[in-house]
Order: sequence, then C-alpha cells, then structure tokens
Amino acid sequence: MATQPTKVAPPARRWPAEWEPQEALWFAWPHRKKTWPNHFGPIPAAFAAAASAASQYTNVKVLAPVGKLATAAKKLLAGNVELIDIATNDTWIRDYGPTFVFDGDQVVGIDWRFNAWGGKYPPWDDDAAAAAQVCNLASVKVEASKLTLEGGAIETDGLGRLLTTPDCLETPTRNRGWSRDRISRELHKRLGVTEIVWIDGGGLEGDDTDGHIDQLARFVSPTDVVVAVSADSKDANASGLSRNLAQLQSWAEQTTPTVMIHSLPTPPPRMIGKQRVPESYCNFVMLGDRAILMPTFGHAKSDSRAKKLLIELCPHHDVITADASDYILGRGAWHCSSQQQPIRPRAAHRSF
Repeated sequence: MATQPTKVAPPARRWPAEWEPQEALWFAWPHRKKTWPNHFGPIPAAFAAAASAASQYTNVKVLAPVGKLATAAKKLLAGNVELIDIATNDTWIRDYGPTFVFDGDQVVGIDWRFNAWGGKYPPWDDDAAAAAQVCNLASVKVEASKLTLEGGAIETDGLGRLLTTPDCLETPTRNRGWSRDRISRELHKRLGVTEIVWIDGGGLEGDDTDGHIDQLARFVSPTDVVVAVSADSKDANASGLSRNLAQLQSWAEQTTPTVMIHSLPTPPPRMIGKQRVPESYCNFVMLGDRAILMPTFGHAKSDSRAKKLLIELCPHHDVITADASDYILGRGAWHCSSQQQPIRPRAAHRSF
C-alpha cells in the first residue's frame, strides 16, 4: 500500500473523537464576500440555519465582532447561540481554530500555524490570531505549534489513529523543509496520536485546500469509516476517490481494532457559474454523542442516500440536515465552518 501508517509509542495525551460529549461548537460568522463571488446574498441565512440547528444539541458560539457583523448575526440566528466578539477574515474556523486535546484531566487548545491554505487568500492575520483568543475565552490553556496545519486536514477516532493527506502537510507553501517523520513527531507530541494513515489517492475538483481529509474520509466510530466515492464513473473525481477507498480498505484490515469501510457517494457533478463545487457528505459535523449535522446539496436522491447511511451507522444519533447547496460555492460546508470543544475528560469518553 502506498500509504503505510506511521506508528509511535503511546503518549500521555489524547485527541478526543468528535462523537464524544461537547462543551461547545464554535463557528465564525461569514462576511468575506470574495469567498462566494457574486453569490453572497443567500450565505448568511444558510449559515444561520446550520448553526441554529446545531444549537438544538450543543452550545453554539459564533465569532462575530461587535458592530455590523454581530447585528446581522442577531437577526438570523436562533436557539442556544452566543455571539463572541472576535474578529476574523473568513468563516472556516475548522482550519484556523484550536484543536482541543486532553492532557491528563485538562483540555489544551493547539494553536497551529495558519497561512490560509498555503498563502492562497490574504489577508489571514485575524484568522491566525483567533485560536489563542478562543482558548482564552474558553479558559483553556493554549499551546502553539510551529507546524502549519488546518483542522480540516486531520481526522481521528479518539483512540490514537489519525487520517490525513500528504498534500495538505508536506508542501513547501505550508511546511517547507519538514520531513514526514518530523511532521509525524509533531502530530504525536501535540495530539497524542499513535498511528497516522496518509491517504494520497486524490481529492475533489473545486477544492482549494489541496485535499482536506474531512471532505474525503471520516470516522463515525472507532470501527467505522465513511469514504467519499463518485457514483458516476465518468466523473473527474471518480478514479482518485476510488484509489482513496482502496487504500483505506487495505489499511482497515491491518489496523487494530479493525475498521469497516463504507462508501459514501457524492452528488452528481455540479457547476455554479464556471466553478465545479466540491460537494461531499463527508463534511458533516458530529454534535457530540447526540446528533449529526449533515450538509445537503439539492439532489434528493443522493441527499437521501447519504442520510440513510449515517442513520444506519450511527443509530444513537439524530441525523439532521442543513442545505449547503449555495454555501458550497465557498468550497466548504458545515464541518469546515465549525470546531468542537469537548467536555473535560473525566466525564467525556464514551465507549462503543
């Protein structure tokens, strides 16, 4: 297999899975119109619907600085939502927000270096400063890393296994001069992961992240992974996604505990204007141990098929949906737009 897992000795800390109980789910109010060129009009309402739906199951905190943005947010948001006076450049808090880990009986927020996906979208100064501010407000110790990494580039089962793609980490625009071994050691040190699986089959057309794993493959339990595949063999994404599937199937037979791999077909190819949009149901958000917020893309057959699979795999979760058919023009959906904060570890871990 081209993606042999990297394994190291067990650490003292642990990065909890997304299905473990949550203290809060963090969002950032969308306001950068260039993210949705000539299409910003429906975006605030779409975002508000998703964040408000999530607030039925967890505490939702939305970064929206006092002024016009907070005023706009108040008009549209409903439910258990708190506005937070922190400035941002863009909405993708999954990528620039802190990654929360357990260290003993404490929660620590990892503040990775952020440079807007390899310097693609300046300015990013407010986004790069947000993780430390979130940690301070959450009364969580912040720990800075020199590794340039976006939160959407990493995925865990909460038991030490991590999925990622090399094109999001081993790139000169992010981590020039860093070897895979050095990157692995940093991930082990900060997250406590003991097995890293590098998936390099291919990504989605229209994706500007260089292949974030949260669009390609996600754990839904320690023994179940869903993988984006194309339902259309003529789709330009089909061969790359098929290679990802094969790599994960090969790994699943070797790892402990063994993992079942489940295909999660993407919707048919779709353009908005001249841009192919990177639609993937893998961009769902697990709202702790209570629910899953899944994006829909206006294609009834594939939307229904994806929801049915998640219901089958996660019978203890409510599966709720929010329309991302306009929002996806920004090249991300609800997982990209959120970052979970787990409850402190003494009461947090859930067994399957």
